[in-house]
Amino acid sequence: MPLTLKDRFMTFARRGYDAVRRIPGLPGTYLHPWRRQSRRKLAALRDSHKGERCFVIGNGPSLKITDLGKLSNDFTIGMNRIFLAADELNFYPDILVCVNDLVVEQSVSEFENLQIPKFFSWRARKWLTMDPYTHFLYTTYTSPRFAADVSGRVWEGATVTNVCLQLAYHMGFEEVILIGVDHSFATKGTPNTTVESKGDDPNHFSAAYFGKGFRWQLPDLETSEIAYRMAREAYEADGRRILDATIGGKLDIFEKIDYNSLF
Repeated sequence: MPLTLKDRFMTFARRGYDAVRRIPGLPGTYLHPWRRQSRRKLAALRDSHKGERCFVIGNGPSLKITDLGKLSNDFTIGMNRIFLAADELNFYPDILVCVNDLVVEQSVSEFENLQIPKFFSWRARKWLTMDPYTHFLYTTYTSPRFAADVSGRVWEGATVTNVCLQLAYHMGFEEVILIGVDHSFATKGTPNTTVESKGDDPNHFSAAYFGKGFRWQLPDLETSEIAYRMAREAYEADGRRILDATIGGKLDIFEKIDYNSLF
């Protein structure tokens, strides 16, 4: 028996199609309501901080020796499990970005309780739901490019930091300053391999960040550097800049600047 138009639509929706796609028999295109809502919210953020500066906060050990109290008057973008810094470093970012499936899957309750703007990969809909604070980004592992408009496809570049740089550009920030982006890991191994922590985490500001039993992927620093170079070029082409104020950081893509001199 042939499927009705409603049946075809519901089958399509259950499969979780997320991009704008045509459905045979339906006019125009279908876009998941959460994707549609996210696009509206992202459009409202476009150039909302034009000409301002912001700080992108990595989660490296150097964050423990960085005076985060100086950031009280600046806009800050945090990543992944930065919520641990609330208790350990008395720091709260203005917004949070997380695009790693393993981090989302193992931190669902913490993310759901955060009442700040949150940005996740569209894949995270498996674990999270849409709420007033949530934005879903259509991030990908392939097709390297810098997205000036994050309402479309956004390349992850093997690091959430790259997604933050694209989001900051989208929001209009003229100057972006990195801190806590140490670009150095004590744990070694094949990039992108999933491992399980056997004890305290030596790679981040908190021993509990990827603590015992937490599954995570080893970093792909080479791909990250490709992404960072693309970000630098995009910013400079538009008369903007990215600075690196990470204390003792190993990244050499961006112009270095002394953290304390920024205030």
